[in-house]
Amino acid sequence: MSRPTAGERVRRLLALIPWLTAHSPAPVEEVCRRFGITRAALLADLEVLPFVGVPPYTPDTMIDVDIDDAGLISVRLAEPFDRPLRLTAPQALALVAAGRTIRDVPGADPGDPLQRALAKVATALGIDPERVQIELGDAEERILDELGRAATTCHQVEIDYLSFGTDERTRRVVDPHRLYADRGNWYLVGWCHRSEDVRVFRVDRIDDVVVLDATFEAPEVPDTLAVYRPSSDDPRVTLRLDPSARWVVEQYPHEHLEERPDGRLDVTLAVSARRWLERLLLRLGPAAEVVTADGDLPDAGADAARRVLRRYGGAPGADGYSRPG
Repeated sequence: MSRPTAGERVRRLLALIPWLTAHSPAPVEEVCRRFGITRAALLADLEVLPFVGVPPYTPDTMIDVDIDDAGLISVRLAEPFDRPLRLTAPQALALVAAGRTIRDVPGADPGDPLQRALAKVATALGIDPERVQIELGDAEERILDELGRAATTCHQVEIDYLSFGTDERTRRVVDPHRLYADRGNWYLVGWCHRSEDVRVFRVDRIDDVVVLDATFEAPEVPDTLAVYRPSSDDPRVTLRLDPSARWVVEQYPHEHLEERPDGRLDVTLAVSARRWLERLLLRLGPAAEVVTADGDLPDAGADAARRVLRRYGGAPGADGYSRPG
């Protein structure tokens, strides 16, 4: 079995705390059965709670946890937790959406104090929490289920994958380490036997998956995973961005950022594939210019623009971004 991530433990704790607060004292065995975890996992989770509190983080502002000789667990929230919480509308909506994910944790009680509080927040917003849905990309449910089960049981998978950077379709054998969501899409991180390295795959680009009989040893997987992890051999490009293109800095991992006096940004990015940079530059258009770039990357934007214009019968201008005539 793969080790639960920090995020998974947090979700479980957010389901555990309200239930234990409402049912203290509760037998250890009953809590383990309800939440489907081992005694060791439960005790490890409970060891974290005494470190949770609110400023100034003195003993009277921390969560109190006690396990007596009879194996009964008692959880008491500190008085500051009773203070009313002031939220903006976006913060409140994010809280309601996050609460929907907690309800999916095994053992979570839909009627516990947390869910009742979230229902009140939703009422204040004028929304129905049952209709709040979080959609992550177009990944097929069957493929997600197969990958999730393989990651849990440490079975290798064979996937049919379309690479975004090269538009190449390949068949790969992968040790699936972990499924995770990032910026509205599902991703699989695992050891790719074709590349002989750890790779990240976007699940909606996996057309088929076959769970193999071969197994692998679960590795230590970092809790925070990037969609793209650059290597020292990847080429670099420095772009000068208009203020309207600041989203590039927020969306993509970058290695250097400089704010210019005129409001523009100089940002250095690692490039996973030339095709990726071409698509980015086409999307940015005149809002970006290439300052420096490795290899043949300085011409990536102009080359891509010429191909597009030829397809639609236009002629490129001096900047490479002219519209078809």
